[in-house]
Amino acid sequence: MSGNPYIPIIVIFAIGFGFAAFSVAIASVTGPARYNRAKLEAYECGIEPSPQALQGGHFPVKYFLTAMLFIVFDIEIVFLYPWAVTFDKLGLFGLVEMAIFIGTVFVAFAYVWRRGGLEWD
Repeated sequence: MSGNPYIPIIVIFAIGFGFAAFSVAIASVTGPARYNRAKLEAYECGIEPSPQALQGGHFPVKYFLTAMLFIVFDIEIVFLYPWAVTFDKLGLFGLVEMAIFIGTVFVAFAYVWRRGGLEWD
């Protein structure tokens, strides 16, 4: 059977897009349409939203540290998964390279930990 190898990928994307479109459409039809002032306001982690100054308010640096931590660990997972799949083929070279990579990620984690980025007030 010699078919196009990309057809399963296209089918998965089509199913995913169809499910997303169906979910949005059915939620707008079946969901409650009772809007009030609290429902229309921005949601800020369960805290009362604070008005921002027109000149631009300052956000605490911890928001950005949390976002950067998420990105660092997300990238780590993106690299660790294919490495784990092909671990046998890479041998010692792959093990050393991944140890160096995890070491650099740990340095970033230790830096943020020492700076208090993991303590949420």
